[in-house]
Amino acid sequence: KQWYQRRVHGIPVIAKADTVNKAELTKFKAKIMNELKSNGVSIYQFPLEDETVAEANRDNNSHLPFAVVGSNDFIKVGNKNVRARQYPWGVVQVENENHCDFTRLWEMLIRTNMEDLIDQTHAKHYELYRKDRLKQMGFEENDKEGKPSSFAETYTMRRESHLQSLQEREEEMRQKFVMRVKEKEAELKEAERELHAKFDKLKATVADEKRSVEDQRRALDEEIADFQRRKAQYGNTVTNELLAIIP
Repeated sequence: KQWYQRRVHGIPVIAKADTVNKAELTKFKAKIMNELKSNGVSIYQFPLEDETVAEANRDNNSHLPFAVVGSNDFIKVGNKNVRARQYPWGVVQVENENHCDFTRLWEMLIRTNMEDLIDQTHAKHYELYRKDRLKQMGFEENDKEGKPSSFAETYTMRRESHLQSLQEREEEMRQKFVMRVKEKEAELKEAERELHAKFDKLKATVADEKRSVEDQRRALDEEIADFQRRKAQYGNTVTNELLAIIP
């Protein structure tokens, strides 16, 4: 209820008013107005200050809520095509004031009271919205001591507070960035140490394998030299034996 009253003008309307007779409609209108009043729901009252429209607005205020009928069809009544609804018992004309309040509602909104509706929307609803938005932003009508506050002073204070908040956030982001950089540098250094350790280990392994191959090569050379020496000795022995046998 409060949300609706603070944002829009309320003009009660009864739709499909052709579903009840005039006596029932009169009782229904009175019931609706009593319900609105008992629940504290304020509705738009057509203004009476302007003498040129005061009588018409007073009459229309007494007709609230407006009972309307709608139709997209045109029906020929006499020599004219009118927007109406066709029933077995007759025709309900949308723009006939004896049938419904559509024309009265249209006249009041579009022709007679549009300027007042615009003015009230700006002076009441927009100002309430503006006041709420300023309050959400920290602008109060009165300061902490209950004195009327200056908009310029409040704006300056809020701006300084906002700039300080931005500086704090900037410093916090800078600290986080520096921390992330340091963490990344530490990770890179650790990875570099691990890489150097793997390289030194691989280098030592290659050196050990190289020494092992050299040792095996020397052992093979020694075996070959020993084999050649034994071969020469065996050849000399065989030659001497042959010379000793042959006269």
